[in-house]
Amino acid sequence: MLYEPLPILGTPHIGFIALIIIGGLAGWLASMATHANHGLFTNILVGIAGSYLGSKIAELLAIGVNGSLMHLILAFAGSVIIITVWRMVSPAGTSRPR
Repeated sequence: MLYEPLPILGTPHIGFIALIIIGGLAGWLASMATHANHGLFTNILVGIAGSYLGSKIAELLAIGVNGSLMHLILAFAGSVIIITVWRMVSPAGTSRPR
């Protein structure tokens, strides 16, 4: 029990480095899908937040999350939701495609 990896931001069995890699990739894919222009740091943050949101949605829907691919899919879906909501609540002109 002492040597088990701690869940980070609601994603069990994902370590910190894997969370950054999956979050960065999911944030980048979501920014490409939504035509948002963000930098690497913002993509990582959006991806990590998307990973948390995706994991919570999967938990509410009783969907089992196993493997890095499923985490990536959930992080991507959560990231797209976050970018979409951000665009809806942000003032016109910010975070829009150029």
